[in-house]
Formats: sequence, structure tokens, C-alpha cells
Amino acid sequence: MRFPGGTRPDGLPAALSDPARLAAVRATGLLDTGPEAAFDDLAALAAGLTGCDRAFVTLVDEQRSFWKACVGVDLHEIPDRQNPVRESFCYFLVGLGDTFAVADAPNDPRTRDHPSVRPMNIGAWAGHPILDRDGRVLGSLCVIDDQPHPWEPTVLASLATLARAVSTEIGMRQTLAAAVAAHELSAGLARSLQDSLLPPVLPQVPGVEAAASYVPAGGGIAVVGDFYDLFRGEDDQWHAVLGDVCGKGVAAAEVTALARYTVRAEASHHPAPATVLARLNAALLAQRDDGRFLTAAHLTFRATSDGLTGTLCLAGHPQPLLRHADGRVEPLGTPGTLLGILPTVDLTDVAFHLDPGDTLLLYTDGATEARADHPGAPMLGDTGLTQALADCHDLTAAATVDHLNRRLSQHTQGWASDDTALLALRVPPGPDANPRLLA
Repeated sequence: MRFPGGTRPDGLPAALSDPARLAAVRATGLLDTGPEAAFDDLAALAAGLTGCDRAFVTLVDEQRSFWKACVGVDLHEIPDRQNPVRESFCYFLVGLGDTFAVADAPNDPRTRDHPSVRPMNIGAWAGHPILDRDGRVLGSLCVIDDQPHPWEPTVLASLATLARAVSTEIGMRQTLAAAVAAHELSAGLARSLQDSLLPPVLPQVPGVEAAASYVPAGGGIAVVGDFYDLFRGEDDQWHAVLGDVCGKGVAAAEVTALARYTVRAEASHHPAPATVLARLNAALLAQRDDGRFLTAAHLTFRATSDGLTGTLCLAGHPQPLLRHADGRVEPLGTPGTLLGILPTVDLTDVAFHLDPGDTLLLYTDGATEARADHPGAPMLGDTGLTQALADCHDLTAAATVDHLNRRLSQHTQGWASDDTALLALRVPPGPDANPRLLA
């Protein structure tokens, strides 16, 4: 098999011995370390989403593939959690720098003579590279099935999403370790880490305006768990999610990352928001035991000829507010069970429709609980937020978010008492809209 960077004298990819790559692998600090929940969780999620018997998070140096996480293999001692690089399929990923998947390992000409096919009973194998911030291959997130079978594109896409989550986890740890070592864990670094959990730019949705903001609590530098996301699914369906993880710090950020990537992965298989959130709840219970929970609002929607049609599900989250073009504001959705505590959750999908000129606002409770930094200061409350949204006459989604943030700042006298995330979706008025709404 040809590799872009050529091969070593032993026939394996030359990239395995690249000094810069090897330095990057060592810099993770993960070689020869024991199991950790963050990596075990993602490996378990990969096994569950792909339906495979085994899943691994590996780090690959010049001579071996070290299994930082292994699901479906009962190995606890660190020396046992590895194999020679020649006996690992992971060298394909290092050499190619991309996904490698084989549907029938015993008969595929690329792998039929590989020394691990029969000893490890590999029927089908798929893996996606774990990368550092400079794009160097550190290892892989891979899955193995005993029986040969073809790989669906959606399954490989989900595996790639989870591999990026592993890369994010490693990068986040390196960032935090460097900051602590230098005694420079500042507010700017914490905000940078928080921003890494949010989309840097919202995608453009045809026929719909979208805008979002995140404002951290004043006076603090801790990484927190408010998050939002907007992404395209299948068949022109879009997904929006906004959530709030209990607590602050790295542990909350890890739950935030797990929640965001789980929603993205599950949404590719389950179009109903309630199903996606139920799957997220199961993942939280199966993969974490620290008692952290989260609330979330997840909706799917698509633009139509007469506006926007969608489905909304709430998991312990405040009801979004729908501002009609005439200024009326009403809450949407059925309150449901928060996630990560109970094995059975009560979640309800609710259909909704936005006409031209309508705006839908999703928010975390930092908006309604906003108060100034002095004893007895009142909260803005549901009524205050509703009125602030009603005052957004003829504003775009971005202008609506800006107006609400100014209103919150005025109410709190510039002090953000809690972290606050806002996400607004608006259907622009059409050419036949009421002229007053276009003024």
C-alpha cells in the first residue's frame, strides 16, 4: 500500500518516525497512563453509535500503539494496553493522515496479510485520526467488529465527529496544563477555552436569520457550561441546541463538549429532538458518575414558503419565547426532565411555526435571573425578559440579541450575575408583509 510520505526500511509508513509527530505524541502526556473517564466515555459512545464490539482511543509512537481507552477488551494493567505498531491498523491512519475503513479485513488486499487480522478476530475495522492543533496525527479513535460488514457514510461521519472530540479533549488538557504550569490561568485563557466550546461563527441558514451570544458572569474566570450550536442535518433540516451544564470549571466544560458532540452525532441518526435528548441522557448516565446534569432546548426546523416550521423539545430548560411580528410574545414547548440524573426522562416534541417577521428566542436562565451586584437587587424575571423581547420592533436576529444584551446590562448595572447564552432565529418579513413591519 502506498503512503504519501513513503515508507521506512521495515515497510511501515515513514510518518511513524517523523520527529515532530513523535514530539507531539509525547507532549500529550498520555502515553503509559491509566484509564480516564473522558476518553472511556468517547470510546463507549463510538462503540454504541457504530454498533461495534470494540472501540479504542490510541496513541501511536514509533514502535507501538498505546490504548488510552479500550471498550470490549478487559485489560486493566497499563503494560497490557498496547501492541507493536506493526500489529496495529493504526499505522494506516498515521501514514495516510485520514480515515481508514475496511469492510472485510480477512479478504481485503490491503489487510488480508496483516498480522493482527486473525489473532484479534477483525472482521471490519474503521478509524479516524486524532490530531493535534497543527494537524499532526497522534493516534486514532477506531472501532472493530467481529463480522465483516460495509460502513455507512453516516457511521463514518459520526466516528469522525467523536475523533474530533478526543482531539479537543487533548488540546484542552494541554492548554490548561501549560497555563497552570506558568501560573497564568487568566480570564482571557478561560474565555478562550469557553469560546472553543462554541461555534466561532453561526452558519447561514437560507431564509432564516440566526444570531447568538454568550456573556460570562462578571468578576469570574472559571470556564462554564452554557453552550449553543446550530448545524445542518439531512434533507435540508437544521438543528439548533442551547444548554446549561451544572457547575463551572474543566469538568463542566468536559460535559459541555460531550453534550455538543453527542447531539451532533445522534442527530444524524434520529430526527426527533426528544429522541436525541433521551440518547444524550443515556450517554450522560452511562459515561459519567460525577452527578453533573444539564438542561437543554433542542429544535429541528426547515424554511418553508410561508416561514419556518419546526419541532421543539425541552429537557428541564426555560421555555423559548416566540415574538410575533405584531409584538405579541408567547412561550413555546412543554417543560421536560433535566438530563443526567434519572434513567427515565419525560420529553415531549412540540411542533411550531414562525411566520415572516416572527422571532424565536432561546436563552439560559442567566437572562431571567439577571440582577445587580448589591443586596436585594431584583431579578429581571420572565416578565422583564418578555417585555424586553416585545420591545424588539422590526429588529433583525442580530439586532434582537444586541438589544437584549443591552437591556440585561442596564438591569444589572453592568454586572453579569450569571452566565447567559442567547440564540435567536427570525424569519425576515417578505415583500408582501405589512408595510408597518418593514418601516
